[in-house]
Amino acid sequence: KYNLWLHVDGAWGGGLLMSRKHRHKLNGVERANSVTWNPHKMMGVPLQCSAILVREKGILAGCNSMCAGYLFQPDKQYDVTYDTGDKAIQCGRHVDIFKFWLMWKAKGTVGFEQHIDKCLELSQYLYNKIKNREGYQMVFDGVPQHTNVCFWYIPPSLRGVPDSHERQEKLHRVAPKIKAMMMESGTTMVGYQPQGNKVNFFRMVVSNPAVTQSDIDFLIDEIERLGHDL
Repeated sequence: KYNLWLHVDGAWGGGLLMSRKHRHKLNGVERANSVTWNPHKMMGVPLQCSAILVREKGILAGCNSMCAGYLFQPDKQYDVTYDTGDKAIQCGRHVDIFKFWLMWKAKGTVGFEQHIDKCLELSQYLYNKIKNREGYQMVFDGVPQHTNVCFWYIPPSLRGVPDSHERQEKLHRVAPKIKAMMMESGTTMVGYQPQGNKVNFFRMVVSNPAVTQSDIDFLIDEIERLGHDL
């Protein structure tokens, strides 16, 4: 209707395409003009491995081609559409997708599917463990749709305290302090961030299928141990 370009950021979520159980969450993505997908995130491919997929054939060459005659001759003995350099801004670049191809050959689609499903199961396990646990508060309502589990740890000193600007300021400092103690003790690494008017919260992202439920249990206990006296 408005002749807009619809782009989908599938940097994390694109990996769900490998899972028959979860790919329905990407229903409609085929309607996008372009999609970004970073296999180095959810898929575990070594950095860096990113892709942009476009629906319209030839558009990347049309946008980026410099038609450098000294590089890309049209009369080569092979199909010159395989020359990717004239389709990208960088021209000369690493063949980053080769790492993904090697992993796909080694693991297969079924292997990647198991990888994705396991990470989603672990994220669900974490969510189920903390959603009603004392001292934890979910940042967003509802079950997480991916492996991002966002939560606040509320130390005993802030539990039952009426919401106020002062309480929010104190809560804002909790996650960074716990993260610093985690790093100093060498036990775990979990990211944190604010979001809009929401103060710092933990954003646990499970992307390694080697993680176990025991690891998740340890994480919860460690957060409580380090944050109890804040």
